[in-house]
Amino acid sequence: QVQLVESGGGLVQPGGSLRLSCVASGSIGSIYGMDWYRQAPGKQRELVATVTKSTSTNYADSVKGRFTISRDNAKNTVYLQMNSLKPEDTAVYYCRAIVTLATQPLYKYQYWGQGTQVTVSS
Repeated sequence: QVQLVESGGGLVQPGGSLRLSCVASGSIGSIYGMDWYRQAPGKQRELVATVTKSTSTNYADSVKGRFTISRDNAKNTVYLQMNSLKPEDTAVYYCRAIVTLATQPLYKYQYWGQGTQVTVSS
């Protein structure tokens, strides 16, 4: 029905930058909130940043001032610009979207991407 595909992860040195992208496709009616989560080994998945349909944003305290979330509604895409990366940012990053389906406009569903690995290490 709806697929989310992330890209842009990789290995970067401390202080470096990466830009993650997540494209939504399928039988989409409308996309509401789009979020980035991350999960480090042995830890619970945590919310990193969120952007609403009206492009209001919110961030976890640990990434404020370093990460920027944005979205392109015409492309059904959400981005996460990550600057000043630290080793503790190492995790698998997942995007999530809250959508209505083209065939079911009254109900909202959440979909997850498969994740992209971000490793910050010297």
